[in-house]
Amino acid sequence: MKTSPYTCLFAVLLLLVCPVARAQDSTAVNKNGERGITAAITAKRYLFNAQTATPMSGRVIQLTYGYDVKVKQDTLKVYLPYFGRAFAAPLDASKGGINFTSTQFKYVVKERRKGGWDIRIEPSDAGDVRTLNFTISQDGYTTLQVTSNNRQPISFYGVVSESGSGK
Repeated sequence: MKTSPYTCLFAVLLLLVCPVARAQDSTAVNKNGERGITAAITAKRYLFNAQTATPMSGRVIQLTYGYDVKVKQDTLKVYLPYFGRAFAAPLDASKGGINFTSTQFKYVVKERRKGGWDIRIEPSDAGDVRTLNFTISQDGYTTLQVTSNNRQPISFYGVVSESGSGK
């Protein structure tokens, strides 16, 4: 079967043009998303979706969809898994992860020099969890470090987005 030289030329052109078009499209999304994230953080209304977890052992664990932290004006809802060493086991085996809802917490935001934010949340009614430290880039990529009283620290990596009004 013979292929014409025009078919080969078209295939090469297609391979060269597609990545450029995609890069321009994602840049436009990042610029629009950046403004939305800034407004969401200022209003204390955002959602962190965890994609990976890194316990103190250093191994990276890919997470399924659904593990998140929801921050609203006066409410903090945390639903995250825990992998690592616990120094005291919970009495209820179904409460093995990092799951709580807090309405009493200290919330401190600091803007970073090269863009992004450092956010420290200290819940006073969450029991075992001492602090949640978010490091958020301008694009929304986020590192969350959770420090507990009776467990080793654990880090999560994911994305922060605007929280919808219905959530």
